[in-house]
Amino acid sequence: MSLAQIFFSEFLGTAILLLLGGGVVATNLLPKSKGKDGGWLLVNWGWGLAVFAGVYVAYNTGGHLNPAVTIAKVVGHMFDSSVTLNGPELGAGGIAVSAANVLVYIVAQFLGAFVGAVLCWLTFKQHFDEDCDPALKLGVFSTAPEIRSYGWNTLTEAIGTAVLIIWVFVSGHTQSSIGPLGVALIIVVIGTSLGGPTGYAINPARDLAPRVAHAVLPIKGKGGSDWGYSWVPVVGPILGAIVATVIVFACDLA
Repeated sequence: MSLAQIFFSEFLGTAILLLLGGGVVATNLLPKSKGKDGGWLLVNWGWGLAVFAGVYVAYNTGGHLNPAVTIAKVVGHMFDSSVTLNGPELGAGGIAVSAANVLVYIVAQFLGAFVGAVLCWLTFKQHFDEDCDPALKLGVFSTAPEIRSYGWNTLTEAIGTAVLIIWVFVSGHTQSSIGPLGVALIIVVIGTSLGGPTGYAINPARDLAPRVAHAVLPIKGKGGSDWGYSWVPVVGPILGAIVATVIVFACDLA
């Protein structure tokens, strides 16, 4: 695939992820939404199916949609030179692990997440214009901890991401590979089981790019973008991805 094809694959997939994922949160939180107060399970399943849709769109590039997954593939390649960016774990193999390809993946993911967040805002524009707690409006774009403790919050994000990364590498070698549906289900179970403390970003692009969108968009009564916490959903997933990949290859699970 050309760099342009790689870019648009990951860009469109991540944009759809954030449009649908942010949309389910907006449906649950914003005033006068038909799905208001739908609950945590609505959010979990909505995000899972958002990943399902995004991975299908970006299937040719492995449907990373997440810099943590891309970084995990880079670390995996250090252990095994046959690992490619779109190997059998998530798609059809062939895209080499190179500096240019990795950079295009990550840039596309961040830009796609930003655009997806903007589209979500446009979809719910009139609801964002209603008066409500600014934290709820920010919650459509980015995550926040229920108990703020940066060290523990980072650990929570790292553990959730590690589960995802281990599944990504191991699932491609099971007798029945279910592809994007499997990714959707692992996202749902991470959310229902491990997402309570921080809202389970488990994806730097998913949190940081929409947080930037929140900061720059003319959202009525939006309040601050909580930049003090913004590093946690970036550092935690990256650490989790690296540790999980080392475990997978050190234990010869991939």
